[in-house]
Amino acid sequence: MLTVVAIIKARPGQREKLLEAFAKIIPAVLQEEGCGAYAPMVDAVTQAAFQTTSPDTVFMLEQWETIAHLEAHMTAPHMLTHREATKDLVEGASIHILTPGL
Repeated sequence: MLTVVAIIKARPGQREKLLEAFAKIIPAVLQEEGCGAYAPMVDAVTQAAFQTTSPDTVFMLEQWETIAHLEAHMTAPHMLTHREATKDLVEGASIHILTPGL
């Protein structure tokens, strides 16, 4: 199982609209073959002095059985539509594909 963390930087003030757009596609993504998890996350509000926050960032936490499943997800029709619909909300993104380190 692969864990994916997609760090998506929203344009200033657009994070809530971006989260609304993700809410619309979550059911379809969770139905994709090989998808084990797909959840948008944001920084928790804490008093922790060591915390780094990114107020305009959405962290997508995903799990996929294989890289082939992840690649299929990236080209799924609902994802292509989603990217087109949110392109003006997003400033940039980076995708980290992770496996256990130990």
